[in-house]
Amino acid sequence: MKNLKISVLFVCLLCSSACGVQQAKQAINSEKQSTLTQKPKATPKNIILMIGDGMGISQITAGMYSNNNYLELERCTHIGLHKQHASDNLITDSAAGATVFSIGRKSNNKYLGLDSLGNPHQTILEYLSSKKYKTGLLVTSTIVHATPAAFYAHQKSRNDYEKIAVDLMATDVDLLIGGGKKYFNRRMTDSLDLIEVLKNRDYLVQDYFDQDLNNWIFPIGQKLAFFTSDGDPEKQSKGRTYLPSATAKSIAFLNQPNAKGFFLMVEGSQIDWGGHDNDANYIIAEMLDFDKAIKAALDFAQADQNTLVIITADHETGGLAIIGGKKFGDLKTAFTTENHTADLIPVFAYGPGAELFSGIYENTEIYNKMMQLMGKD
Repeated sequence: MKNLKISVLFVCLLCSSACGVQQAKQAINSEKQSTLTQKPKATPKNIILMIGDGMGISQITAGMYSNNNYLELERCTHIGLHKQHASDNLITDSAAGATVFSIGRKSNNKYLGLDSLGNPHQTILEYLSSKKYKTGLLVTSTIVHATPAAFYAHQKSRNDYEKIAVDLMATDVDLLIGGGKKYFNRRMTDSLDLIEVLKNRDYLVQDYFDQDLNNWIFPIGQKLAFFTSDGDPEKQSKGRTYLPSATAKSIAFLNQPNAKGFFLMVEGSQIDWGGHDNDANYIIAEMLDFDKAIKAALDFAQADQNTLVIITADHETGGLAIIGGKKFGDLKTAFTTENHTADLIPVFAYGPGAELFSGIYENTEIYNKMMQLMGKD
């Protein structure tokens, strides 16, 4: 009888313990759910999503310490971290990393605008364009590169640049700025002239050969496409200067009085390229150039009071570490890889709805939060 009582007591303790664990799990899950579905204090009319490709904490720190210990990023009111893994790999590439921002679903590396099974989904840019928002893409890569392409293309390979360019013809984006003109009018796979297609779709098409983007005044009243190079744009250190001024001009162009609102994606593309090259000076130059573009966005948002600015990255590149230095601007750095890493990625936010971006969450939540703020469940 004594042994029976002990056994019953032991079973009761186990059940109590199991119930406690289950209740704890339910509480944690409930807390996660409430965090992801919290209501914002205010909602924005406009969203500016800024992606520093390959920009992790070390890239931000290197830029900050090389700029008198300050970046415009510090003006943001809320900071979070996102989990950047792809569906098929713990380390994401830029295609899957940007696709998750554009469709809210984890995808496979190299996929654009597709879920992990290869099914296409309407991107946030396509959705907002269909709802009469003004939309724009501004990058320091080609306009058919992985990050911008994820917002309008639906392809299984990020390297199919000419197919990606064709996908762009079906998108009603109002403003396009980036390199890669050759993929539109000197194509290897067919004889299409997509520059003419853009013109027939009422785009004003300009390029680096005819206009200096820094001095060009964007005409209001029609859609614009500006090619900043025939292939890849130059490094900032080699004379490329358009990103900060083009950010300010793009915002002014999209912020038209009769518009419902706007969505602009700005990419500092070549922070990533400096990481692949294991070149700290390249990273720092691109980081500081991107930070000047961030200033333009934050200045507008601060004055406007109706614009949310989100600044993040798709992944970190290079495994950059700051391993020494006696003073700001004199850093000793090292790299662990020439490829991407699996680090958590920072998210900075400023403006109406910024509080939703605090915490730690899957990268899918960036899309979900943006869509929630723009009124879609």
